[in-house]
Amino acid sequence: MSTGTESTAASEGLRGVVAAQSAIGDVDGEKGILIYQGYNIHDLAEHSTFEEVIFLLWNGRLPKVDELEDLKERLRRNYEAPAEVIALMKQFPKTADPMDVLRTAVSSLDFYDENGHGTDREHAVKAAVRLTGQIGTIASAWDRIRNGKDVIKPDPSLSIAENFLYMLRGERPDEHEAHMFDVCLILHADHELNASTFTTRVVSGTLAGMYGAVTAGIAALAGPLHGGANTNVMKMLIEIGDPDKVDAWVDKALAEKRKIMGIGHAVYKTEDPRATWLRRYSKEMADKTGETKWYEMSEKIEKIMHDKKGMYPNVDFYSASTYYLMGIPLDLYTPIFAVSRISGWTGHILEQYGNNKLIRPRAEYIGKRDQKYVPINER
Repeated sequence: MSTGTESTAASEGLRGVVAAQSAIGDVDGEKGILIYQGYNIHDLAEHSTFEEVIFLLWNGRLPKVDELEDLKERLRRNYEAPAEVIALMKQFPKTADPMDVLRTAVSSLDFYDENGHGTDREHAVKAAVRLTGQIGTIASAWDRIRNGKDVIKPDPSLSIAENFLYMLRGERPDEHEAHMFDVCLILHADHELNASTFTTRVVSGTLAGMYGAVTAGIAALAGPLHGGANTNVMKMLIEIGDPDKVDAWVDKALAEKRKIMGIGHAVYKTEDPRATWLRRYSKEMADKTGETKWYEMSEKIEKIMHDKKGMYPNVDFYSASTYYLMGIPLDLYTPIFAVSRISGWTGHILEQYGNNKLIRPRAEYIGKRDQKYVPINER
């Protein structure tokens, strides 16, 4: 039993502390391996679809044909967000940050889902389906609303990836671009106990509903130390402006001890396996559009940082130019992260509900003791 006086070893940022057991995903930072439910990310990126990965994260196995079709049908039936939520979004300031809009709109979805507070498997999965189906609709609708454009209704004949790009642009993406974006969603689906995922587990551990837990995850992802890195990568590339300026810019940034965005990772000590795919897609989008300078700059920065610092690109580094060449606004990069990570968040929430224990760690107290109260007029 705790006496309240003993000291425990604290780890800054809980680095290296095992806070939960999970079968959903695992990261081997030394070898650069990422798995979802035992499946290597490269295998899934090569062969799977985002919808199939959703099933995998929720159920611990790949679906059979009829199971995948059933999930796809249920997701597509729930693409359309409640009209009341879209109307609410139209009242928001047009300058509102897309992540703040996403957080508030997702929270409001709870009002329109009778299953929203159920923590048993059946009701929680129903809420997860609705959330996963509607989050992309909300993210794309906000970009239309803030630019004075009509909101485009989702097309239930399209995949999540296709539908997002369609609702954002008003036209269907070509098959190759839709496939690339689908793989991008797979790559961002889960990453063990990152800050936002841990947040969803803490909240769901109180037996709060699915919407509350996901809203908390979005709030955590909105923080600049978690989400937003690929947006900052693109801002860096725009600031540099030309491949010929890369060397001087990086040298100056390193001399000033500035962080080179998208390089290095808290867990991976070698190349982030997700960056392997995004490098390829950045090159493919550069070749497709003819705008090659963004990829060329990225490639040069990667080489310099590896040669000088032994550091590797992470998932954000090449996703920046990939999304940019897809015509996606910079401040939608983090909402897209959420459109993907909703699958991992909800998977972890379902897992937490299934074997729940309130998450209540201790803190190492470093304050004073034995203080005596002094009346206010004597202080």
